[in-house]
Amino acid sequence: MSYGGSMTKKAGAITLLLLAILGVSQAEKPKEERRTVTMILDRTVSNLEGEFVPAAEAMPEDKFGFAPTSGEFKGARTYAQQIKHVAAVNYELGAALLEEKPPVDIGEESGPASVTSKAEVLKYLKDSFAYVHKAIATINETNFAGTVRSPFGEGWVSRLGLATAISAHGYDHYGQMVVYLRMNGIVPPASR
Repeated sequence: MSYGGSMTKKAGAITLLLLAILGVSQAEKPKEERRTVTMILDRTVSNLEGEFVPAAEAMPEDKFGFAPTSGEFKGARTYAQQIKHVAAVNYELGAALLEEKPPVDIGEESGPASVTSKAEVLKYLKDSFAYVHKAIATINETNFAGTVRSPFGEGWVSRLGLATAISAHGYDHYGQMVVYLRMNGIVPPASR
């Protein structure tokens, strides 16, 4: 997966926005309610998870192989492939933050070929979020700007940059999944 300059710029913008929010939230909160970098980053992952998982669950199993085929959708990932891709990248980003190899097969960001049923895909996804939360828990005020090796072969990146990429990437695919749901007559859970 190559984000190129576009993703780097998005991650940079998200990082600046996050730091601005952190600064404002600290100024408005009494010290006993102070939010840490860890708490803020974990909340962004929880927000994504809270929308992404219910959307993944909303598609019936017989539609998990659905992908639009006409026009600009030619060659698009299926619904299940969208989910497995996000889960695989979650593992990839989490492993980079933890400075270890992914604990599961990420199949070149497509997830393991053996994971095919809706139950298996959803378990792979949910487990990836648990792993990302574990990785986010290692980020704090003293190391968020520190660097780790990029999982995408681009040298070194900040922990904060990788942490914000989790939500940026997930929401990109969430938007695609919303389109797939609506094309199948399903109102996404977040829109109900």
